[in-house]
Amino acid sequence: MIDLAVVIVTWNVRDLALNAIQTLMDDLAQTEITYSIYLVDSASADGTAEAVEAQFPEVNVTASIKNLGFAGGNNVALRQIGFGNPDVSEDALPRAVYLLNPDTITTSGATKQLFDHLMTSESVGVVGAHLSYEDGSFQDSAFQFPGLKQLWVEFFPTPGRFIMGEFNGRYPQSFTSGTTPFQVDFMLGATMMLKREVIMETGMFDEAFFMYCEETDWQWRIRKAGWGIECVPSAHVVHLAGKSTTQIRAQSQINLWTSRLILFRKHYPKWKLAVARLMIAVGMWRKERAVHHDRNLADDQKAELVYAFRLIRRMTLK
Repeated sequence: MIDLAVVIVTWNVRDLALNAIQTLMDDLAQTEITYSIYLVDSASADGTAEAVEAQFPEVNVTASIKNLGFAGGNNVALRQIGFGNPDVSEDALPRAVYLLNPDTITTSGATKQLFDHLMTSESVGVVGAHLSYEDGSFQDSAFQFPGLKQLWVEFFPTPGRFIMGEFNGRYPQSFTSGTTPFQVDFMLGATMMLKREVIMETGMFDEAFFMYCEETDWQWRIRKAGWGIECVPSAHVVHLAGKSTTQIRAQSQINLWTSRLILFRKHYPKWKLAVARLMIAVGMWRKERAVHHDRNLADDQKAELVYAFRLIRRMTLK
């Protein structure tokens, strides 16, 4: 049995992934944590899988011939580790699994801080790190479960103090700048460490989510099962944020709202789902109008975004 299995899912981020693995291994080398790393590459065209195998032969690399998405890619590795297999005993599984984005830079001590807090807190099932952008500025890493207020902020004029505050599902920055772990609804999937018991009890990612909201859904299920979820501010990880998804802007919008609608259908009561659908339909109409007046976009970019927003409006009717 090992202490920690690390899972990284990649798509056309070769250099970032190599750096993420190196900084993670440098950090783990300072600890006594036993670990293994699993990388699942979703049909990258930049040679990610080959480069990782060449530079880090100890990493377990799976090269998929199709893009599996975040949920599907992580589940491939979780099954390889032994989760979901009735023939694999609990003692044969790692004590924890660490889902780590490939666009991260692990700072010294971060992984041990996460692991130690997870292992010493009996009621806590998931922990995540304090994130920052590359320039050191604050990045939200912990959120409240999405409600109608967050949808309002997404689509309608809202004062800045509400956008960056609790009204929009954020926790105070002062919580993250401290050293005391604090309870949250869910952590961003960029750094998400889970006890093996949590995975055994709640299953894995729902692969109905191709990209976005999959970590929200799983942690919603984990919270409903009675486990605590906490942010550990002393664990600092730099997150370069969205380097894969920015490659396909219009498609990312479709992926995002497809996943959000699935999430709302799973966790909202009927009345709340009806209100959310209406807000999204109106919001997409507003976004479409804004695109037509955006001088910074080329005609082909406008056409792609208009198509995406109209498609999302139609999805609210299903």
